[in-house]
Amino acid sequence: MFSLSRRCLPTAVQVRRFAATPYVSNTDATSTQGEQHIRTKLTEKFSPTTLRVQDISGGCGDFYAITIASEAFKGLPMIKQHRLVTETLKKEIEGIHGLQIQTRVE
Repeated sequence: MFSLSRRCLPTAVQVRRFAATPYVSNTDATSTQGEQHIRTKLTEKFSPTTLRVQDISGGCGDFYAITIASEAFKGLPMIKQHRLVTETLKKEIEGIHGLQIQTRVE
């Protein structure tokens, strides 16, 4: 009889959650450089009332979640709102693996 051993997986996983209340911030002491860069570009382009940029890849800069609300999206369908954001971040998107975008009009 033989025993199968299981590979031990790390038990501590860093999880970053969205804040319950929206905010707009150009600098945040806990933000990564990538988050700050994206936040700056989006703020300059859209003057958002709500902007949240989070590196949800654990800090390596491979996957970002963006929540943005701006009057610039007024009257546009969601796909065009997202297209405006991706066009603004075209250069940054080339170096990442994933991007999650949520847009709203406020």
